[in-house]
Amino acid sequence: MITHGKNIKIFAGNSHPGLAKDIATILGTTVGNAKVSTFSDGEISVDINETVRGMDVFIVQSTNNPVNDNLMELLIMIDAFKRASAGRITAVMPYYGYARQDRKAKARDPITAKLVADLLTAAGADRVLTMDLHAAQIQGYFNIPLDHLLGAPILAKYFIQKGFKDRKDIVVVSPDLGSVTRARKFADKLHAPIAIIDKRRPKANVSEVMNIIGDVEGKIAILVDDMIDTAGTITNGAQALVNRGAKDVYACCTHAVLSGPAIERLKNSVIKELVMLNTINLPKEKMLDKFKILSIASVFAEAIRRIYEDVSVSKLFED
Repeated sequence: MITHGKNIKIFAGNSHPGLAKDIATILGTTVGNAKVSTFSDGEISVDINETVRGMDVFIVQSTNNPVNDNLMELLIMIDAFKRASAGRITAVMPYYGYARQDRKAKARDPITAKLVADLLTAAGADRVLTMDLHAAQIQGYFNIPLDHLLGAPILAKYFIQKGFKDRKDIVVVSPDLGSVTRARKFADKLHAPIAIIDKRRPKANVSEVMNIIGDVEGKIAILVDDMIDTAGTITNGAQALVNRGAKDVYACCTHAVLSGPAIERLKNSVIKELVMLNTINLPKEKMLDKFKILSIASVFAEAIRRIYEDVSVSKLFED
């Protein structure tokens, strides 16, 4: 609860207004009066219908699909608030689009994650608040403060409440070599061992399972990843675990991107339950009975409160 709410304003773009409302409610305030629409030719229009002069402004906007529209909405909103003399502007981006383009994988590749960081700064953002960047080094792409929250504690808490902690038949599985650190930290919370799926990816959005490192036979496996996009990695990995003798397969991730064939793949997969955070607004037509969505509103509300009151945020992203 923020006691001097007259100096803080929570605004939302069109990507996730429900989350912004939940955050504002927890903070004891309401979402600010702003309208983001488009002109007939597709250009984005922003109307701010209340004063923000000297205010601490937080704009809640995930840059998921449609990525470019949501990103431009955020940039134009930041510019509008800057020109309206807002005291400080924080871009609250639960999901940071373009995070997978974080390095030059081959000659002449762009590093778009860095470009987005530069665009946010150039637009006038004073700070960025996000969760589970695909690559941790993106934090270094910013010349303004960035607070990087973690989704794993929320996911782990859910499985602990299901009674999965300290059980001998639980194994936490990393779907690839890049997610080993995430899986290990998750496994530490459940006091469980880990296994690793060694996969080869012949081209983008196509994965091929090669080998499983670790003992999964007769165990309940929990696949842990930061995001699920086309769901090829997670469903192939789940099938490989069952083929190697796993009793049941659960999966969890922070970002439910779920594009292309993802829903069909997950529907037909051996995954018993998929637990995801609501960093991205998942439409009802994409929901399956095996999906469980957990809210991040309280974590982001607490981070916003700490930023606003100029106290340490580090407790929220300590593992």
